[in-house]
Amino acid sequence: MTTVDDCWNRIGVRGDSSCERLDEYVRCLNCPVFEAAAAKLLERPISLVDLSQHDTHGSARHRHVPHVQHDVQGASESFLVFRIGDEWLALPTSIFKRIVQTRPIHTLPHRQHRAVLGVVNVQGELLVCLSLAHLLGFEPDTAARDGRAPHDLPRLLVVSRDEEHAAFPVDQVDGVHRLASSTFCAPPATLTQAAAAHTRAVASWRGVSVGLLDVDALFDTLNRSLG
Repeated sequence: MTTVDDCWNRIGVRGDSSCERLDEYVRCLNCPVFEAAAAKLLERPISLVDLSQHDTHGSARHRHVPHVQHDVQGASESFLVFRIGDEWLALPTSIFKRIVQTRPIHTLPHRQHRAVLGVVNVQGELLVCLSLAHLLGFEPDTAARDGRAPHDLPRLLVVSRDEEHAAFPVDQVDGVHRLASSTFCAPPATLTQAAAAHTRAVASWRGVSVGLLDVDALFDTLNRSLG
C-alpha cells in the first residue's frame, strides 16, 4: 500500500497551520509537497476501499486531500472534477497520473490542430499539451478567471490511456468525487458540436452541471491532430 506523509493534516490547513510554506502557497493544495504526495497516490490503482478511506478524513468542503463523495442510493463512478473558465468538467479518476503546477509549454511547428498547444516537460518526460477549451469549442471565460480567488491556482493535469500520455491545463482542481450514475443525463442540444462529440454525459454536482468527458474520444482526437 502506498504511504505518504500527510503533513497537511498535522502542520497544514487541516492541522495547526504552523507550516512555513503556507506563507507562500496559502493552502496545502498549492504546495509542491502535496503535489508529490498526490502523484504517489495517483500512480497506484484506486479501489473503492481506498476511496472510502480517503472520505473519512473530513468534510468535502474543507479538506484539501483528494476527497470522494459517495452515492449511498445506487451505482456511482469516481471522477476528478476540475474547472476551465466557467465550465465544470470531469474525467475518470483512473486515467490521471499527475497533478502538477503549470510550467512553460513549448509550441510545435506545423501543428495541425489548434487544440494542441505544444509539449511540456513533466518530471523529465515530454508530453503533448492539449487545450480542452479549444477542443470542446469554448473559450475560457476571462471574467471567471479574473474573479478567481488567489489560492485557486491553475494546474496541469497529466492523463494516460494505455501507452498514450498527454497533459492539459485547467483553472482549478476541486478533487475526486463519486458521482451517482442516476444523475447522468444525455448532453444537452446546446453544446457545441465538438463538445457533444467529446462528452458522454452531464451530471448534477453541487448545483451545477458537470460535463463528463469521453476518454477515448479525447485521445482519438489528439492522435488525429498529431497525424
